[in-house]
Amino acid sequence: MKYITIDGAQGEGGGQVLRTALTLSMLTQQPIELINIRANRQKPGLMRQHLTSVLAAQTICDAAVEGAELGSSHIRFQPKQVKAGQYQFAIGTAGSTVLVCQTIMPVLALANGISTVTFEGGTHNGMSPSLCFFKESYLPILNAMGVQSDIEVSQLGFYPAGGGKWQIKINPTKQLKPFKIGKAPDVGQLNTNNTELAGFVSQLPDSIAMREMNAAKKALNWPNADCQINHVQSPGPGNSLQIKIQSQSHTHLFEVVGELGTSAENIAKRCAGRVKAFLKSNSQVEHYLADQLLVLMALAGSGSFTTSKPSLHTLTNAQVIQQITKKEINIQQESQHVWRISLTST
Repeated sequence: MKYITIDGAQGEGGGQVLRTALTLSMLTQQPIELINIRANRQKPGLMRQHLTSVLAAQTICDAAVEGAELGSSHIRFQPKQVKAGQYQFAIGTAGSTVLVCQTIMPVLALANGISTVTFEGGTHNGMSPSLCFFKESYLPILNAMGVQSDIEVSQLGFYPAGGGKWQIKINPTKQLKPFKIGKAPDVGQLNTNNTELAGFVSQLPDSIAMREMNAAKKALNWPNADCQINHVQSPGPGNSLQIKIQSQSHTHLFEVVGELGTSAENIAKRCAGRVKAFLKSNSQVEHYLADQLLVLMALAGSGSFTTSKPSLHTLTNAQVIQQITKKEINIQQESQHVWRISLTST
C-alpha cells in the first residue's frame, strides 16, 4: 500500500495538519501516513479532540487506521467509501467539537445522502473557532456553495467543564459552487443595522457581559451599537464577548472567551483590537475564517478573497492542501495590509 507521507511538524505544526489531511484523504480516496503529529505543541501527539477527529473520519468511511490512540504521533489512514448517515461523537473533554465537525463536514457535504451528526464536548474554549463562529461565519458561505445545513443546540460547553451538545443536519450537494465573498466592510457605513455586540453568560452575573460590551463600544467608538445579553445553558460557568459586523455573504464575528482572572475590560480590549485590525486591513475575510476557507476553495476548484496578513496556520494549511490535491493556492500581498488568496481552475 502506497501512502502519502505528511509531516505534522511542518509550518505551524499543530492539529490543523491532521484535520486537513484526514478530510482530503477521504475526499480523494488516497491513503495517508502522518508523522510527527502536533510536534510543535507543548504536549505533542493526539489529544482527545484530535483522536476524536481521527475516529470520526474512520467511522464515516470505514477506514483502516493504525496508531489511533491518545498520545500517538504517527498514524496511517486508509479511507474507503464515505457513507451518509446518523452519527454521534463525544470528545469527553472541553476540546473543540467544531474542529471535529470541520474535519468531516466537507466530506459529508459531498456524500450521497443526508447526514445528521451529534457532537458532545467543548463549544467555546477560546483556543479554537466557537460554535457561534461556525454557525454565523463559516456555514453561510458553505450554504451559498450549495450545502444546506441546520443546527440544533442543546447546551454550550465552556472551558474547562465542556459538556456542550449540539446536532447538525447536512443536506449535501454533488459539487461545491465557487464561493462569492461580500465586499470589505466600509468603516463609514457601519451603523446599528450592521453591527452588534453580544455577551454570552452561563452561571455568571449579567454585569460581566455589560462591562465587556460597554468597554468594547467605547474602544471602537460605537456608542449606539446594539447590545444583547444571551443567557445560555452550560454544565459549567462561562462567558464570551462577540462583536459582529454583517456583510452580504456572512457575519464577521470576533470573539474572546472570558478567562478566570482576566477583567471584563481586558476581554473587551482584546476583542475590539481584533475588530480594529480587521477594519484597518480593508479586506473581505478576517484571518481565522481565511484559514477555514482554503479546503472549501480547493474542493470547489476555484475562488478568491482578500484577507489581512495570513497566519502561519493558513500558510501551513495551504501546503498540506497542495501536497494532497496538487492544487496550488496562491497567496499574494496586494498592499500594506491586504493579501489575496486565490485558486484558479485548470
